[in-house]
Amino acid sequence: MWHMPLEIARLLLGLLVAACHQRIADFMVICERRVVLTFRQYGVPLPAAMTTQTARNFYFGVGVFIVAVEWLRIYRMAH
Repeated sequence: MWHMPLEIARLLLGLLVAACHQRIADFMVICERRVVLTFRQYGVPLPAAMTTQTARNFYFGVGVFIVAVEWLRIYRMAH
């Protein structure tokens, strides 16, 4: 049962990602746009960065996925 604190920490991380998904996504979209523009200045063709709404949905989904996986792992450890 020494794995339980690590599993709870991962569960809390997933909850934190799901709760703060808008801020995370907005920051990542800004960084991604800068990277795309920098590469395009040097002649490397890259596809357009994700839209803000797509990034928000993506990070919310990642957070919920982490929570679901950790709930399953905790449930399996407890039973």
